[in-house]
Amino acid sequence: MQKILKGSQVKELDSSHIRKSGQSSQELMEVAALGFVHWYISQSKFEEFPILIFVGSGNNGGDGLAIARILTNHNYNVSVIKCFENIKKLSPDALDNWNLLPDSVKIFDFENLHLPKDAILIDSYLGVGLKGDLRESSIPVISLINKFEGIVVSVDLPSGMPSDGFSTNICVKADYTVTFAFPKLSLMLPENGEYVGELVQVEIGIEESTFEQFDSEFYFILKNDIPKLHREFNRFAYKGDYGKVLIAGGSPGKMGALILSSKSALRTGSGLVTCHVEDTERYIIQTAVPEAMATWGLLANLDFYDAIGIGPGWGQEGRKHLLDQILEEYKKPVVIDADGLNILARNKELLEHLPKNSILTPHIGEFNRLVGEAKDHLDRLKMAKEFAISYSAILVLKGANTVISLPNGDQYFNSTGTKYMATGGSGDVLTGMITSYLGQGYSPENAAICGVFHHGLAGEIAGEQKRKGLIASDLIEAIPETYLLMDIS
Repeated sequence: MQKILKGSQVKELDSSHIRKSGQSSQELMEVAALGFVHWYISQSKFEEFPILIFVGSGNNGGDGLAIARILTNHNYNVSVIKCFENIKKLSPDALDNWNLLPDSVKIFDFENLHLPKDAILIDSYLGVGLKGDLRESSIPVISLINKFEGIVVSVDLPSGMPSDGFSTNICVKADYTVTFAFPKLSLMLPENGEYVGELVQVEIGIEESTFEQFDSEFYFILKNDIPKLHREFNRFAYKGDYGKVLIAGGSPGKMGALILSSKSALRTGSGLVTCHVEDTERYIIQTAVPEAMATWGLLANLDFYDAIGIGPGWGQEGRKHLLDQILEEYKKPVVIDADGLNILARNKELLEHLPKNSILTPHIGEFNRLVGEAKDHLDRLKMAKEFAISYSAILVLKGANTVISLPNGDQYFNSTGTKYMATGGSGDVLTGMITSYLGQGYSPENAAICGVFHHGLAGEIAGEQKRKGLIASDLIEAIPETYLLMDIS
């Protein structure tokens, strides 16, 4: 997992990497610029447009100047917009890259600049060093960038945004933010969403061991973290080895949620899925999901199941005693979502009966009812951490960058997903996936991480074709492809 450091630690991180690797600071800047350009060139929709690069006097401006040179060498039409008064104010590395600019790069002052409509604007003005309020001289620059009608790409951070908090000043509204080494905390806060746009992370060669000397409770889940978390099964494994899971949910008018959860558990790899449902609804589940079994009435022999998921479409009236029974009798971790969470919120005494390392998966509304309302997302993250520690639970706070809070205080931000997943039933799919992994013998932590990551990746796959037309069932159909992409057998 990639540690998420504070903005104040970035300079020290770079210095530590330079000492260990033998690279110079300019060489590190070059690697960052090359990573940005590699991403830029991969965006075919950009290739026909001239490029305007707004640069400041610091190292973020140095990144922009290096990017200008490299893009020019790739035959792009590049102009540099100078947002500082005097070349003598440039940082040493920025000055080196200024002197390396090809003669073909056109240079303009930002004052009295007429912005074309058909261009790509790269914001390389202010970086992670911003503290407190903006200087008055920065406001006209950012205001001009925000008047631009085309695509805006910010380098590392949108100019005007702090590394670790909320934008309280004027801030660049980017369509893309290409951040280096690790995503800064501010880029994953929903309050900053209108400024960040699509988030892209570019590796710049800083080894994981270099991050270890820095304290952080925040982590970013990377693609290469996932394969080692998956269990392997040999060719003699049978359906019982892949887990026997029970999903308690569904009620008249809400059977779709249980259908989605049970199907997603099966697609995720569960060997046997049983749905506990009202007897009047059992024919629906057996028709819609013939691979699943159905049970109704009394909850019996709970120890038979390797994992239990609770809540999708369950309803709340008359369910408290069933939830109480499960929590009292089942000693292994459970997965609780939707109406299961709402029942807990109305009956907080049940939280004391949660099996250790149970996984709760609220969206923000459910979080507010269960844990309490927060003044902002940073406060919400703190509350989620305290809840996970207090109840020895894993709390999965769903959102654009779903956050997994662990009982040891660590919090993991997910790196997969798409805005097109904001549709009814997505959470029910996630419940089935996490329950499936838990039933397959994954640790609760790994079940939550793998479930969240593959859920988001399935959304990306389905979203590529469906866009706004994506529905929850599309996520289920994309689950097998996530295994193909990750080369997981």
